[in-house]
Amino acid sequence: MIRTTFYEQESANRRESVLLVLIVLVVLALFGFAIGYGTSGYPEAGIAVTIGALVLGGLVSVGSYFAGDQLVLSSSGAKEVDPQSAPQLIDVVQEMAIAAGVPMPKVYVIDDSAPNAFATGRDPNHASVAITSGLLQKLDREELQGVLGHELSHVRNLDIRFGLLVAVLVGSIALLADVFLRFSWFGGGRSRDRNAGGAAAIVFVLAIILAILAPIFARLVQLAVSRQREYLADSSSVELTRNPHGLARALAKIAGDQEVLEAANRATAHLYFTNPIKKFEARSSSMFSTHPPIVDRINRLRQLTGDPPLAEADVRALTGLD
Repeated sequence: MIRTTFYEQESANRRESVLLVLIVLVVLALFGFAIGYGTSGYPEAGIAVTIGALVLGGLVSVGSYFAGDQLVLSSSGAKEVDPQSAPQLIDVVQEMAIAAGVPMPKVYVIDDSAPNAFATGRDPNHASVAITSGLLQKLDREELQGVLGHELSHVRNLDIRFGLLVAVLVGSIALLADVFLRFSWFGGGRSRDRNAGGAAAIVFVLAIILAILAPIFARLVQLAVSRQREYLADSSSVELTRNPHGLARALAKIAGDQEVLEAANRATAHLYFTNPIKKFEARSSSMFSTHPPIVDRINRLRQLTGDPPLAEADVRALTGLD
């Protein structure tokens, strides 16, 4: 039954990846038309900008599919390691890859004291796993196995492709919104044809509203990376390691760590093992969360072993840290 669930999740991820691309392209098209028509007053200009926005979306989609993982790794400051430079890490990744039945991914280390990790790539044959130096220093082998089992489960379930598309595609909408708002701020909106009537003015105002709401839309699209994906990856990790306690301890340690992961940002936060942006940080926003609460994840793991839920004192200690 578990194996069937994995295959069903993989198929669902394929469908949702295609749907995500289509949704972003539609939004880009509507946004492009609103900008072109609203700023000029000519429908032809709206169509031209729409075509340009669609071309942009298409190029970003293709680029994210083939090179988005390298962009994410580069922006995170990740450096590739080998068996000579990180023997224990490579050994654990290889164990989990064999257990998951996927090819050995490339392994990277991010020089950051905050413990965390993520997997990226377009498919299991082109996957990479990145681990912070803090994770290697602060977790024991069993905990490290739990985290890497979780990340290799994302590789097997094709969550990495979906997460990569989310990270890169929503950036194109945010970029277009930022360019338009700057253009409007410096007087670009005054170039509208005075004979175009009120329709162009209405569309121009609509374009401004869309530009302001674009960051919120980007956050909502990130939430399309369902929490169920994280829950499934947790249970998949237990299947690979046969040890729910290691993963539960890793979750508690990472949640309680007060180090700030400087390499993370809101565009890539959903890729990480746990939310890398802590609640106490100025860049944090509790309005939207891309990860399930740590307490829920640990309690689900405890259910697998028949253990009772976390004690009230432990719940209080962990609540609000993720």
